[in-house]
Amino acid sequence: MESSQAFFDQLNSDYLQVHKTKEDLFWATYMATSEDHAGFARAEQAYKQFIADPARLRATREHLALAEAAAPGAQRDALVHGLKGWLAVFDANILESAEAAALLDELIAAEAALFAKRQALVLQHVNEQGQREDATLGGLATNLAMNPVESHRRSSFDAFAELERWVLANGYLDLVKLRNRFARAQGYADYFDFKLRKTERMTPAALFAILDDFIARTAGANERALAEVKATHGEAALQPWNLRFFTNGDVVRRMDPFLPFGKGLQRWVQSFRRLGIQYRGATMQLDLLERKGKYQNGFCHGPVPSFVDARGQWVPGQINFTAEAKPDQVGSGLRAIATLFHEGGHAAHFANVTQNAPCFSQEFAPTSAAYAETQSMFCDSLLNDADWLKRYALDAQGQAMPDDLIHERIASTQPMMAFNERSIALVSYFEAAVYAMDEAELTAENLLALARRCEKQVLGMHSPRPLLAIPHLLNQESACSYHGYLLAHMAVYQTRAYFLQRFGYLTDNPQIGPLLAQHYWAPGNSIDHDATLVSLTGEGFSARHLAAECNLLVNEAWAQAQATMQAAAQRSYPAEHPQQLDALIRVVHGAELLADSSAGEEAMCERFETWVGQRYATPAAPSAVQ
Repeated sequence: MESSQAFFDQLNSDYLQVHKTKEDLFWATYMATSEDHAGFARAEQAYKQFIADPARLRATREHLALAEAAAPGAQRDALVHGLKGWLAVFDANILESAEAAALLDELIAAEAALFAKRQALVLQHVNEQGQREDATLGGLATNLAMNPVESHRRSSFDAFAELERWVLANGYLDLVKLRNRFARAQGYADYFDFKLRKTERMTPAALFAILDDFIARTAGANERALAEVKATHGEAALQPWNLRFFTNGDVVRRMDPFLPFGKGLQRWVQSFRRLGIQYRGATMQLDLLERKGKYQNGFCHGPVPSFVDARGQWVPGQINFTAEAKPDQVGSGLRAIATLFHEGGHAAHFANVTQNAPCFSQEFAPTSAAYAETQSMFCDSLLNDADWLKRYALDAQGQAMPDDLIHERIASTQPMMAFNERSIALVSYFEAAVYAMDEAELTAENLLALARRCEKQVLGMHSPRPLLAIPHLLNQESACSYHGYLLAHMAVYQTRAYFLQRFGYLTDNPQIGPLLAQHYWAPGNSIDHDATLVSLTGEGFSARHLAAECNLLVNEAWAQAQATMQAAAQRSYPAEHPQQLDALIRVVHGAELLADSSAGEEAMCERFETWVGQRYATPAAPSAVQ
């Protein structure tokens, strides 16, 4: 068994090196601090070759058989467990033919070239001051929701439409064809089928049975919401550049003083501490502000996955996550704290995997996207809770968000909940249809027509965020994986229901972090998503909790919120909770260090808030609605 242990230890060591090299270059190129796209492509290729190496798969099988034949004992059992983890990685990523390996190399090169071109693309819109300016995807989305002038909102939507046409003219069609050839070279129907089976271990039929059921359950709520918008604001409110403004723009603007961008870091730190969340000594790097050339979507990746090494020593995670906030834009504070909670939830998950190999604590297959997103989305779901808003959403004078504003938020968001969740399902319906098309049908005109058709069928209108402007479609890791967000939301509301039944509250409950760490995070991908849910809640995967939440009427949701706030006002919150997150945190802006936790998390938050205040003006007051 010694040779098998040595093989296993070397496998862990080799993986750490190739993974960290790839992730460091990923961060540098995506954060626009390096233009070494070729170097990143080589590192990505080396990583893919490592996890798809048939020789390693054969050797792992051989050593696993030897280990399983050895006398039972703690060392033998740990070795078997670790080798099974590696077997799952190789099985999920192995390439079945030389043709597939060559196609993967071609795919990586094509995606790197497309990403480099996308970084150079500048989109523009008209902001609230009436100025035409360069805009990130987040900036476009915020302007759509917040700008009181319709023509200015329309400029953001037009920029999304411009991006759709750019994507179709600059390589997406070729990527689809290449991905399909790659999948079919391994015996799969198409790339969507390949990704779903490899990542979620589901068939397309099983996925769409769940999605179809959810769409059916929420059809009435979606139709009711759009009818109410039309009745209240007129037919024009259902134009895609108007919907977000008429359903939440004014409420978000009124919330802005209670959720300033500069306070976001502090409120994330405090809230996670009081939930009992710990990062087990991880080093974390946060890049939170928009910047030219920077990737325009939040993400969390871990260059060093957490695990227990061969000597029984804890290897803490090294984790990077990013947002692309524009602090002087109305709504930026809400978007920023949502990203902090979401990506911070991912980081908490990957910092707490306690298995004996790094393969269990990484975000790629066989780690289920739905499982990974459950962790982040549970955390960001707290921001919608009335008791969280009452405790944390304070203005500059320390006054809590008033009840009437919380009610207005519920009145604006609850009717649209079904629409928003269906918007996630929409991406999967679209991508499945794209990859099922014959190559001869793959034209820009056909894909644009398909996108608009899917939007009308699922949403009842054209989407405020056009399908082909979604960045996930361009990257092979995130392409054909968007359903993970909806499956995760289903698991989130199942988890919330369990905690509420058991404890009666979520915000600042210090029992939640340890329970998540024990049941959801510690196993990593050594068990499947359903098994984690059973471990904590005692119930297998169920969509009924999310559907029930989507179907609540405003008065029902408000009654629940009132009960939550009343209970919180009478509650004596536990004084015993961690005083630190147990992490070394660096907040950066590209190559510039803005603040870190070396002198304490409070000092870090103060330095960050000061830097933001000195650099950015307070968001401007609104002009007249048009």
